[in-house]
Amino acid sequence: MKILKTLLFAVLLTVVPIYGQDASKALKVGDKAPNFTLKNALGKKVKLSALLKKGNVVLTWYRGGWCPYCNRALQSWQEALPELKAQGAIFIALTPELPDYSLSTKEKHHLQFEVLTDLNNEVARSYGLVFTLDKATATRYEQGFGLSAYNGNHLNQLPMPATYIIDQKGVIQYAFVNPDYTQRANPEEVIKKLKEMK
Repeated sequence: MKILKTLLFAVLLTVVPIYGQDASKALKVGDKAPNFTLKNALGKKVKLSALLKKGNVVLTWYRGGWCPYCNRALQSWQEALPELKAQGAIFIALTPELPDYSLSTKEKHHLQFEVLTDLNNEVARSYGLVFTLDKATATRYEQGFGLSAYNGNHLNQLPMPATYIIDQKGVIQYAFVNPDYTQRANPEEVIKKLKEMK
């Protein structure tokens, strides 16, 4: 009985946050990627249009350093970074976390790519990725680890996991958006697409 309850709780953790998310509103292949300027963990401004002058940009969102699925995904991207660079791509991660937290995540995982703070999910909103947590999930996240402290607000909003390849003309050539936060883009698929774009 105890095992059954544990399994049920694990299923609820996975399923509940998916409700209310609508991936159909997210930007798709062929859409123009909105430009943005965000600060990295050290306060330096990074502009998408400036990066695109140097090469194609791979853009990914993660919910926060508190999310084990996000941490696993970030580690996968770090492992794939040499091959991404070999394809001439620039890899950027965006998070709604405040810079102090994103810096901790970057240092903890020895990330060698830019991690930008998307304060209040403004950029994620322009890409159609933002959703509001249902009340039960918001309460669980606040009591469990203090989501509002990580994000610096009480909006209870997060970005859906998403990864885009944006070409030098600012057009989206690859899009992965999934309301299920346990599912992430496969770096190998992204690298394959980058090779096709050459």
